[in-house]
Amino acid sequence: MPISQLIDRMKSHPRYHDMGMIASHLGVVRRTSLIKGGEVSGIEIEFDQAAIERIIEYAKQNKGIIEVLVETHPGKLSVGDEIMAVVVGGDTRDHVFPTLISVVDRIKKEASRKKELGL
Repeated sequence: MPISQLIDRMKSHPRYHDMGMIASHLGVVRRTSLIKGGEVSGIEIEFDQAAIERIIEYAKQNKGIIEVLVETHPGKLSVGDEIMAVVVGGDTRDHVFPTLISVVDRIKKEASRKKELGL
């Protein structure tokens, strides 16, 4: 799902009128490995959807957060392909930005496994 559709879903939320901010993250496959250096042809990635749901539910408990949406693209991906989109809606940037960063970091650490290809 394109990130614009996730933002549209956020805008149709029943509490959209309480939101003062929507922030998003769109992760894409980059050409250069941060782990080994050199160029990659892509990645293979798996996501633990149950863990992602727990992360979302935890994030929704943060002060000022109204909604958290996550879309993942598992499997074999090429350079430039979208990996994951995260959209967070809440009252202020002081609440939304830290929640967005936390959700992305936790999914990367706790709910995904990635293998770089072509090294």
